[in-house]
Amino acid sequence: MKKTIALFATFCLIFALVGVCACADNQKFIMGIDPEYPPFSYIGDDGEYTGFDVEVCQAACEQLGWDFEVFGVNWDDKLIQLDAGECDCVWSGMTILDSMTEAGYVISAPYFDNTQVLLVKADSGFASSADLAGKVVAVQLGTSGESLLNGDLADLAGTFAEVITCDSFLKCFTELDGGAVDAVFVDMPVAESYAAKNEGFAIINEELGAEQYGVAFRSGDAELCEAIEGAVQKLVEDGAYAEIAEKYPDVVNNLLFLKDAE
Repeated sequence: MKKTIALFATFCLIFALVGVCACADNQKFIMGIDPEYPPFSYIGDDGEYTGFDVEVCQAACEQLGWDFEVFGVNWDDKLIQLDAGECDCVWSGMTILDSMTEAGYVISAPYFDNTQVLLVKADSGFASSADLAGKVVAVQLGTSGESLLNGDLADLAGTFAEVITCDSFLKCFTELDGGAVDAVFVDMPVAESYAAKNEGFAIINEELGAEQYGVAFRSGDAELCEAIEGAVQKLVEDGAYAEIAEKYPDVVNNLLFLKDAE
């Protein structure tokens, strides 16, 4: 009788473990993105979310056997929406900030080296940030660019007539195109992607802030972060990561995982 009970208990334990694994394999992973942040995350011509970060996350979820879903966040409220469980991570060209780790968020290893630049109209005659003294500059709300203009680059911002914020980079670019602002303070790859697809814009050859991108998870989600990082590492090792990167020439040269693999 004791052997029977022991065998039954063992069977139940195995069944429970199988159930847990099945749950883990079939879990849904919701990626939080800025839906207007090409080339990392944006809505493609087919109406579907795409971009470098989106493709990598989707491939990582396929590697893990997880269902993949994308959620468009309001970038200024991204961490509030993450905490509320509307998404499982924020992964969209997100700058790693000390304030995030200090607040308890789990942050992945950095995967991209970034700098901030100024995008202007090609015929503006502006060749440096000094030329924008007394001019109006736009920046996206809630970005590291905004933080820099309010912090380390406050002296530069003080030379501008005004710094206005928009809730997306596309709105910043629309303001620039319409002449409402004279420049947009923006991440280098975003500026390069926009200038390549839209005539009449130029990037001032002046890098104004070094930073790195990572992925943010809620406090306590270290295992989830490790699972995603492990899946991404497998994509790097089997060449799938490089294949995705080749589609995005504006980011490929600054991807840390590819530099490490060289």
